[in-house]
Amino acid sequence: MPVAHVEKFKRFFRVAAGLDVDKNDLKRYSEFINAKIADLLIRGQGNAKANRRDIIQPFDLPIPKGLQERMHEFREIDEQIGLKSALDALTPTPELDAAYSEETDAKLPEIAGGLSVGLARTFKIIEPELKNPQTLHWERSFQIFNLLL
Repeated sequence: MPVAHVEKFKRFFRVAAGLDVDKNDLKRYSEFINAKIADLLIRGQGNAKANRRDIIQPFDLPIPKGLQERMHEFREIDEQIGLKSALDALTPTPELDAAYSEETDAKLPEIAGGLSVGLARTFKIIEPELKNPQTLHWERSFQIFNLLL
């Protein structure tokens, strides 16, 4: 990850939830985004195929109300930080049987942003006074997301 992106991600976590993260945290964060985007796209592929389409549209992705709200919050935070371009470079597009529409591909960084806000805020729910997430916090947060997404 380029140094400029690292600083933007660090700032994002400070603004979103008052957290200080380091390079190891950003590696875990990247793994989280990769896994959750892949999960959403796989489910979107299933929805597209169920509707006899070979192209995943944005409405095929299972975006619950809470994630939609976090995506909105991300847009507000992004106005201060300018993280969307870094997320665009970071957000994976795994190879699936169905293709992504241009609209779906364009929406992925915003979805990653919403997931990021949700992740940052999950740390504070687990431990309200937390400043520096440790491995246990990351694992617990991932477990929560894996239950729901």
